[in-house]
Amino acid sequence: MTSNSDDSSNAGAQSVIYLDHHATTPCDQRVVAEMLPWLTENFANPHSDSHSMGRIAGDGLLAAVQEIATTLNGPAENLLITSGATESINLAMRGVMTHPRNRRKKMVVASTEHPAVLDVAADLTRDAIETVWVGTDQCGLIDLDALAGAVDEQTGLVNVMLANNETGTIAPIAEVARITHDAGALLHCDATQAMGPLAVDAKAMDIDLVSASAHKFYGPKGIGFLLAGNGNRRVRLRPQIIGGGQQRGLRSGTMNPAGVVAMASALTLATQEREDETARLLKLRDRFWNLLSSAIEGLQINGPRLELNQHELSSGDQAGQPHLFRLAGNLNFRSPRVEGETWMAATPGVAFSSGSACSSADPTPSHVLLAIGLSESESRRSVRFGLGRFTTEADIDEAARQLIASHHRLSQIGD
Repeated sequence: MTSNSDDSSNAGAQSVIYLDHHATTPCDQRVVAEMLPWLTENFANPHSDSHSMGRIAGDGLLAAVQEIATTLNGPAENLLITSGATESINLAMRGVMTHPRNRRKKMVVASTEHPAVLDVAADLTRDAIETVWVGTDQCGLIDLDALAGAVDEQTGLVNVMLANNETGTIAPIAEVARITHDAGALLHCDATQAMGPLAVDAKAMDIDLVSASAHKFYGPKGIGFLLAGNGNRRVRLRPQIIGGGQQRGLRSGTMNPAGVVAMASALTLATQEREDETARLLKLRDRFWNLLSSAIEGLQINGPRLELNQHELSSGDQAGQPHLFRLAGNLNFRSPRVEGETWMAATPGVAFSSGSACSSADPTPSHVLLAIGLSESESRRSVRFGLGRFTTEADIDEAARQLIASHHRLSQIGD
């Protein structure tokens, strides 16, 4: 996606091709159109039911919550609106593990989780919560045997992300859920990258807690949700934000009808367009890889092989997800000699990432790539591209041209 703005103050961004959709996505104009009336017309406090304007806002909010819950196939009364996935993750992990009635003081976490999960797990150790880390294979798939060995009658919560934000790897979630529930534990999935690209059926997949952010599926920033209970078993949460009693006291604060309406609209659009968009992104992604790999010798894919994406979406486990499958718009690979940060600096016309966008300020190599067996040097020579809804074939061809040219220049400097 390129910018066509004439604003000279934004000139540096006008010609940039955006291929970093795992970091965030642009808000779809159709979503903006749905959102605006709730900012300027139906702006009343949705909890002020003493007058008609408040009731209109409240009814719109409840309808949007129901729309999201229906898409997730979960009870609307269990859907909590938050400021985004990071808050949702905190509420899920802290809420379950520090609840007064929780007697299980052990938690299991996959080693390739997002820092939002890893940091909460590390912090919870101060509350006498034991954390057991479970590794993955070279594709980024969690080791199911190790998971089965780690989950026991002392385990309260298992945390396995549905789709990885760096490698695009999709977890074998049906098996993860079976192992988790056989031990009487609850399963929390950071579904931030999965919402939109994948069908997330919390009940069929048997995921107890689902967290996500709207800005990852073409909604606005600052709004997200936590589904705390899919209807299959009870989930108890200790509130993290109190005062006011909204959302059954589990997440207090005046709710944002405009943001919730926008999030519901964005999720519905992504659901309706998923099949066609997946096929389109697969073609674009493969075209991009073929252009790059044919011109730059020695590029190697990180994570699942690209050909595994040829599975039909309905050919996998009972929840409809293939076990070996990466997000259609994801491309993560390493160069034989050029570091990712250097390549990024040399290609200002393309927006991409050298690792997880949420930890780009950290100079250490990607913990995900290290966890799947890459060396520190290989991790530093890795880059991540995220293709999205507004990425065109022309964008792909031009991005490839620029990347190939800059890589060749950098390679010559090193000779």
